Amino acid sequence: MGKGKYLKWEDSEGNVFRPVSLTGNELLNNRTLNKSTAFTYQEREDFDLNGLLPPRVQTFEDQLKRVYQGFSASSTDIEKYQYLRALQDRNETLFYALISRNIEEMTPIIYTPTVGKACQEFSHRFQIARGLYLTTDNIHDVGSMAREFTGKDIQIIVVTDSQGILGIGDQGVGGMGIPIGKLSLYTLGAGIHPDHCMPIALDIGTDNQDLLADPMYLGIPKKRLTGEPYKAFIKTFVEQVKLHFPKAVLQWEDFSKSNAFDNLSDYEDELPSFNDDVQGTGAVVLAGIIGSTKMKGETLIDQTYAVYGAGAGGVGVADQIFAGLLKEGLSHQEARDRIFILDSRGVVFADREGLDEYKKRFAKPVELAKDWQLADSNKVNLTELLDNVPVTVLLGCSGVGGAFKEHHIKKMLDHTARPMIFPLSNPTSCCEAVPEDIYKWSDGQAIVATGSPFADLHFKDNIYRIGQGNNIFIFPGVGLAAITAEVKKITKDMFTTASFALADYVSQEDLDAGCVFPKISELRDVSLHVAKAILEQIQQTDPECHLRDKDITKELALRMWEPAYLPYRRA
Repeated sequence: MGKGKYLKWEDSEGNVFRPVSLTGNELLNNRTLNKSTAFTYQEREDFDLNGLLPPRVQTFEDQLKRVYQGFSASSTDIEKYQYLRALQDRNETLFYALISRNIEEMTPIIYTPTVGKACQEFSHRFQIARGLYLTTDNIHDVGSMAREFTGKDIQIIVVTDSQGILGIGDQGVGGMGIPIGKLSLYTLGAGIHPDHCMPIALDIGTDNQDLLADPMYLGIPKKRLTGEPYKAFIKTFVEQVKLHFPKAVLQWEDFSKSNAFDNLSDYEDELPSFNDDVQGTGAVVLAGIIGSTKMKGETLIDQTYAVYGAGAGGVGVADQIFAGLLKEGLSHQEARDRIFILDSRGVVFADREGLDEYKKRFAKPVELAKDWQLADSNKVNLTELLDNVPVTVLLGCSGVGGAFKEHHIKKMLDHTARPMIFPLSNPTSCCEAVPEDIYKWSDGQAIVATGSPFADLHFKDNIYRIGQGNNIFIFPGVGLAAITAEVKKITKDMFTTASFALADYVSQEDLDAGCVFPKISELRDVSLHVAKAILEQIQQTDPECHLRDKDITKELALRMWEPAYLPYRRA
């Protein structure tokens, strides 16, 4: 009989196996079924594999040793990325087992920061196709394309139009590396089987002149679709997803600032969807702030916040802090009064001409600054803000490397004994300040978290573990909960719940080490903790939830795939 979600069967004697119909090279070339040198002698006989593999049968452990040696022999990070992608394309079970055993070492390779370079060099390093590439020419043919896709029960889709890739901008068709990487983290963190994951790149052109001039570029060599034609394309895309993947959760990824907010607001009621750059970033940062307040013996309400960088991520952070303050009992106006956002023109004030719609909710009345001493009233910089407002939390979402200076940190020490300084931009070159400098400038008093990974830091006889405010702690759990509950909408409350759940997971040992986030190696447990908290909330608030009277732990266990070989029997 069938068991669980992943074609795992038990016979009458309780023996677990998987029925497989492919044989020979078709089986060896199927990345989700291939066992390579671990096929047993009996399986080689049963599935016409004799002579197609070296004669010796390897154990799973032997295979893991071999592929780790290959990984270690790669000399650069981009070569390691290519090695792991090649492994993923031929044997996903082995790939995920390897990553899960070396998660601290390998997640920076399969995703940030290395994935940024992989996107830049996508056309020159292309190997094997994965996912769907949708254009204006084929957007109406998703159904026929889906029939050729490996997975048939798609539960999670990550889509990008590649305009806002990490901190490096428009990468055209090369942005496909982002959905591929994000979905790898869904499998790694939340156990969502690879067959249920679909990466999609919307290739609607590029404004990157280097790509347009590159004869090797694999995307459509024309300028980007914009305006109403762009909106019509996105509308058609959503309709196609609803029609052909009705069970899927849709994650918008690395769209431009305005499109990120527009797509989210236009379609959040159409299908279960969210934007990780906006909501995931906000949720993980709020969790770090909650942890910091525990270290200080204070509350969210006791803080004043400056978000340096008002793009999708920055405003998403402000939104989630706002939600956290509401949860703590503040009114809408009281919560907004505590949050300042800054963009390339400085503090965002309400009288600015052409102010982006998504920034308006945090724009300050110009009267607030009437008594401030300013060099230019139309461009109030970070220094001037800190001189006039008792900011206790400084969050970097700007992508401007080195933007936080010594005098900024020292000024914050006038307002609080323990300032929270989170330079969150990545890759590392875009980090607003490096932890070593922040600890030096604050004499070890600052609470620091970063977006990119940093090694432990020795300062004045203390060892500080630098917490990485990585969205990986949020989105796998949110996605797993949404799939398990079969939600029709992914709500803002789900992300607020995720924030508090992540902060709750962080141990006292972590906090004592100056760290407000868990270790990446704990990802599977973190994702389970976050998903469980969200599902418990849904059980309590949604009377129509099909999980209302069910054991959440058992339901999640049914859905979380473990990368291990099962015995095969001929189907």
